[in-house]
Amino acid sequence: MSDGEAPGGNVRSVMPWRARLALVLFLVLAVAAIWVTNQFLTERFTASTKNRAEVRQALYAGNLQSELQRNSVVPLLLARDPALIRALNSDDFSQSTQHLFELKKEIGAASIMLLDESGRTVAATLRNLIGSTRRSEHYFLSALRSNDTVFNTFRRESGAVEFNYSRRIKAGGDLIGVIVVEVDLRSFEQSWSSISDAVLVTDSEGVIILSTEPKWRGQTEEVALEATSATSAIERAIRVTADWAALPTEAIYRGSALMRIESRIPFRGWRMVSFTTYASMRERVNAVLALEIMFFAILLAAGFYLFSRRALARSIFFQRESAELRQLNEALQREIAERERAEKNLQVAEQTLAQSSKLAALGEMSASVSHELNQPLAAMKTYLAGAKLLLQRRRPEEALSSFLRIDDLIERMGTITRQLKSYARKGGEAVEPVDVRDCVSSAITMMEPQLKARKARITRNLPSDPVMVMADRIRLDQVLINLLRNALDATKADDEPAIDVILAVGNTAVISVRDNGPGIGDLDALFEPFYTTKAPGDGVGLGLAISSGIVKDFNGRLIARNGRAGGAVFEVQLPLMDEMKAAE
Repeated sequence: MSDGEAPGGNVRSVMPWRARLALVLFLVLAVAAIWVTNQFLTERFTASTKNRAEVRQALYAGNLQSELQRNSVVPLLLARDPALIRALNSDDFSQSTQHLFELKKEIGAASIMLLDESGRTVAATLRNLIGSTRRSEHYFLSALRSNDTVFNTFRRESGAVEFNYSRRIKAGGDLIGVIVVEVDLRSFEQSWSSISDAVLVTDSEGVIILSTEPKWRGQTEEVALEATSATSAIERAIRVTADWAALPTEAIYRGSALMRIESRIPFRGWRMVSFTTYASMRERVNAVLALEIMFFAILLAAGFYLFSRRALARSIFFQRESAELRQLNEALQREIAERERAEKNLQVAEQTLAQSSKLAALGEMSASVSHELNQPLAAMKTYLAGAKLLLQRRRPEEALSSFLRIDDLIERMGTITRQLKSYARKGGEAVEPVDVRDCVSSAITMMEPQLKARKARITRNLPSDPVMVMADRIRLDQVLINLLRNALDATKADDEPAIDVILAVGNTAVISVRDNGPGIGDLDALFEPFYTTKAPGDGVGLGLAISSGIVKDFNGRLIARNGRAGGAVFEVQLPLMDEMKAAE
């Protein structure tokens, strides 16, 4: 029977162990390949993403530093501008504001203010500031204290931070004013917001002065991230930056994992920190993994398809085989039914033959029994004649004695007829306690006429105590009579036939019937039905088979062997009644 086939030709509902092992190995290989691919691509794309983020940050820092350095030179140039010096000396500022507008356009500064020595705004690119006093501002005071250009930061109440350069203007060694140039760094925040990075710049104290997230300004990095995470900042930056369609692929935010990169800006201890998402990297890795998973899924589906085709073909084969087996089973059942009917008929025939055998034995014994009955009848006739004479002579006591002898003879004749009548009956199936000694004596008594006719010497050896077994008295008598008949038939050719009947008691009750005949030629076939060593017409070969079956019904066994001194020995072994009760 092949693997995967259940008894009776049915296919198992589970796969064969080889197929299960192959499936497990395939899944392990697929998981290992996907895991290795994921690790390799993740490391590769992570390194690529980190490199691009570092390049972008270096570019951001370089542009910021370049803008600061470019604007740091402007105050020095404007402090030497003749037009501005002349206006401060003459207090004629009618053309100063227009001149500042022209300079702003050329320089690209955010705004320019011209202050006199008292801190009053005399010209400015922001006209609403003209005439206002700025003498308390930090950039005015720091310019008065220094001979060089001073960089200043100013944080408004809204959180916005302004950056400017200030420098005092001298004429003939005297202070005549202060020039203030505001640096436009807000444009960098807007450009940073157009990508998928969250960027912040901190000063030397760790306070955020520039950021793509307005809420971060004026706070430290830890406090800012607690208030608004970098992920939210990236989402907000992407959401507020104009055209989604114009954004690069990596600007599309879908993940939450971030990469933090920090670098130093060589300007007044500033530092730049950027947060880059892994979204684009994860998307590319997932795309490759999806293709790989699809490939393994196609292989697995192909394997299941081939296995299902094979299972279908095997199922069709098994169905055909099952149909043939069902036909054979039906034929076998019909044959079994016929055999059972034949066995029942055979049992009836065996019972009939057994009864016929018993009746045949009765026929054989009838001659000897009639002789036994003739003797008491003749004696009775004699005793009756004597009793008549004694009564005539008025001797009733002596006549009564004759009548008593006649009564004994009648009892003896009744015993002989009762034994013949009980042997002729078929017997019952119920068992009862039986003394084996009585069965042996009864069987010998039944066979006594034939034994006397053959002048056979019979020896019996019985214990003095009762030997009780559970059996059917009539059927057990039948077995013993059959063994005595066989022993008597086996000694036909012997001039001095001898039969020994011995009852021994040990673990079981053993009844041995021995003869001095020629012995048994084929012990193996001895108990088979219709096997006989007798001449045709003397027997049909069912006696020992029936006797063996009767003994088995009593939980015993009938065995045969050849004696050491010759002849055959048959032993009937029966469990003792006490042993049977102990077993129960």
